[in-house]
Amino acid sequence: MDRRALAINVLAPVAFTVAMFVVWEIVCKALKIPITFLPAPTDIWAALVKFWDPIVDNSIQTLWTTVAGFLIATVFGLLLGIAVGWHKAIYAGLYPVLIGFNSIPKVAVVPVLILWFGIGTVPAILTAFLISFFPIVVNVATGLATTEPELEDVLRALGASKLDVMRKVGIPRSLPYFFGSLKVAITLAFVGSVVSETVGANKGIGYLMLSAQANFQVPLVFAGLIALAVLGIVLYAITAAIEARFTGWAFRGQVHA
Repeated sequence: MDRRALAINVLAPVAFTVAMFVVWEIVCKALKIPITFLPAPTDIWAALVKFWDPIVDNSIQTLWTTVAGFLIATVFGLLLGIAVGWHKAIYAGLYPVLIGFNSIPKVAVVPVLILWFGIGTVPAILTAFLISFFPIVVNVATGLATTEPELEDVLRALGASKLDVMRKVGIPRSLPYFFGSLKVAITLAFVGSVVSETVGANKGIGYLMLSAQANFQVPLVFAGLIALAVLGIVLYAITAAIEARFTGWAFRGQVHA
């Protein structure tokens, strides 16, 4: 990537974000919107400064539960995706079950997890896992299941076993699908953690936002949202960097602006 493309990729999001906050501030001040309805960015910044320590403390908790759930989902999703994509019969049998499971709202599962494991970290980790593993399974299975039959026939004719085909062609071919799903899964993991923290937890950004809402501290609620957005962007960027490192070959033909 040349300097011009790098500058666009870095400066464009920053410029757009700054412009968005400026417009937000102007609208709030011009229309005299009550702070209890929609705080201005300056009010949110003041809340960030005032409650910096509890925000950081609870952010670390949410980050820990999110990353833990995401890592479990990554390992489980990769293994299950390989199993589902291994054979068409397994794909046809398990895929409807996975769709049915993913259709269950995870917020409805959280009370059951709290009943089993109590209020705290474990339900948040499990909720992050449950809500984020599905896209990984689907993408890995799709990558394996869509391997060209002609290519598989050629490899079989050369004496390759089913394991050889998967190991040398199927799995490498599914890596772009896998890393693409990780970028989706990491954002979903945050959703799972925060949902669990708002239903039943004694720490975390979700718990902090719920407490602030109960005390009508609306700027603090928005400060929690900003903290979640920053954490999500950072983890997404890390995942995208890992993707570029391991699957850059899949995009070598693309022309950057």
